[in-house]
Amino acid sequence: MSVREEAERLLVVDDEATVRELLAATLRFAGFRVTSAATAGEAIASATENPPDLVLLDVMLPDMDGFEVVRQLREHRTPVLFLTARDRQADKITGLSLGADDYVTKPFDLEELIARIRAILRRTAGHHDGVVTVGPLALDVEGHQVTRDGRPVRVSATEFRLLRHLMENAGRVVSKAQILDRVWHYDFGGDASIVDTYISYLRRKVDSEEPKLIHTVHGVGYVLREPRK
Repeated sequence: MSVREEAERLLVVDDEATVRELLAATLRFAGFRVTSAATAGEAIASATENPPDLVLLDVMLPDMDGFEVVRQLREHRTPVLFLTARDRQADKITGLSLGADDYVTKPFDLEELIARIRAILRRTAGHHDGVVTVGPLALDVEGHQVTRDGRPVRVSATEFRLLRHLMENAGRVVSKAQILDRVWHYDFGGDASIVDTYISYLRRKVDSEEPKLIHTVHGVGYVLREPRK
């Protein structure tokens, strides 16, 4: 049985016991497997030892803030949904720029939260045996190969990293700052025009035919979307 044939495993991280217990009970009732942690240290240890399909993460934790947790989990590419009382726009931008998949503020509607969780899990469900698939595109992480509709596409190392980042975040808008950080490893520095240049390279190689997959969101960044059925 593959992992995706089982119930998805969620890790709930919150230092308030009542919130943690309510979330765990609700999510189990919705069909998920749930583990929980009260501190950043517990969360990092749990996610490292047994990576969950998604982490629900509070920003305000007693030993380390949630933003630092996301930084430490980067290498594991663990999907993260922030669930926090920190509702300032600056905090949302920080969380999403660090690579979180969503940012939900307290108080929250449980049905909406479950819908957001399932949306993230759908986006990340295309990862199997080192191959990421989105619509007609397939990216073999280990073999460093890209195909569209089964036809090989030659890309450079940087183009491969950029396409991989877009595909791993399919359906979600990623900012130029995030792309610089994750693909070029700049911390909110560097010349953002390099992102536009490499997006144009990618479009010529993997998106020269219909339906188009890479879309510009003006003033924000880019998103790779599956074609509408």
